[in-house]
Amino acid sequence: MSLELRGDSSDSPASAAPASEQRVSNLSDTSAPRMADVIRSRLRRHLGFILISLVIIAAMVLTIVTQLSPKEDGAVLSTRNAAPQGGMAAAGILEDHGVAVQQTDTFQSTLSVLDRSADSGDGGTTVLLYDPNGFLEEDRLRELLDSSDRLVVVTPHFQTLRGLGGEIRQAGVAPEALDTVEPGCNAADPQAAGAISTESAFLYAGDNGGWTCYRAAEADGGIYATTEDEQLIVLGSTGIISNDLLDEHGNAALVLRTLGAGGTLVWYLPSPSDISPSDSLPTLNELAPKWVAFLGPWLALVALLSMFWRGRRQGPLVTEPLPVVVKAAETAEGRARLYHDARAVDRASESLRAGTLVRLAKSLRLGADAEPDDVVEAAARKLGRRPETVCETLNGQPRTERQLVHWAQQLQGLEKEVTEQ
Repeated sequence: MSLELRGDSSDSPASAAPASEQRVSNLSDTSAPRMADVIRSRLRRHLGFILISLVIIAAMVLTIVTQLSPKEDGAVLSTRNAAPQGGMAAAGILEDHGVAVQQTDTFQSTLSVLDRSADSGDGGTTVLLYDPNGFLEEDRLRELLDSSDRLVVVTPHFQTLRGLGGEIRQAGVAPEALDTVEPGCNAADPQAAGAISTESAFLYAGDNGGWTCYRAAEADGGIYATTEDEQLIVLGSTGIISNDLLDEHGNAALVLRTLGAGGTLVWYLPSPSDISPSDSLPTLNELAPKWVAFLGPWLALVALLSMFWRGRRQGPLVTEPLPVVVKAAETAEGRARLYHDARAVDRASESLRAGTLVRLAKSLRLGADAEPDDVVEAAARKLGRRPETVCETLNGQPRTERQLVHWAQQLQGLEKEVTEQ
């Protein structure tokens, strides 16, 4: 007798392994979508914060890039300014003709360039000075004139001319734009350059043997003025050197001959750093007269006493319910006493007029929102009078308390007549 033991294939270890692997794979397949859903839900929940963060980061990056990027020079007559008021074109023409152009913005750097040029002996040094704010003092102007072979000053002020020796003086302002101006003098550079053109200009005149060129019509001075030795030259317009008008008539030729006389051109545009610390503005104590030291404390004491006198109330008025009922007549009398103490005749008259109009409108059955003109016409019809007469009574303008009392009696009489009719 033999027994055969047949086991179910599903109970064997070999068949159990694939089933477990299948369950693991099913778990992994279901966990992946769940994780993706969690991530998407979190992104949706914090989407606003993420967008704001990205905008802030982008703004910070843009600000940093903007600050670190080289900025254009927008100064008038700057050799790095390509705008119409800049001097880049004039500097380029001079460099093309062999002139070494160096722009400076401080007095010390200008003197350093002048010293190096004097040591190298490159054929002389010309300094272009454009100081519209008058930063340079008299001693620095004299030192600048003595250190250079030629100093060309553009539209200087009176203090600048005085600091340079006073050989060239101001002579007014050109009355209009000068489209074509002939030299009109025997100076070499203007004669070679010929006619020039500019929009607006200051006029200067050279004394003691100096030259005055490009004179305006019926004016004492001209746009171009120079001393006898031509070491100091004054130009009355920035337009001659600017990029906008450099190609007009003989502007470029005049700039080339005036600024290109030497091998080096120092293009000096002073800055606030050239102001000496001793030139600081006086304080209020220095400007005030001596008697202010005695009057000031006295005024402070008077102001303090006035504060205690007029500032008895420590805060704004607040409203609160009264513990008892106050009759309307009492409140009206109290307000009248306040008007009387303050001598507020105008405010009292407005209150009387408004109250009379309200009571007349009620008596005439016009309603609370009736206009004053409607009340006047209705009262005039009822009394058989002209509207102008009633309006004159209502629009009285008392100036004194006596006039106010008399006018109040007139209003009372008008109201009584309307009521009794």
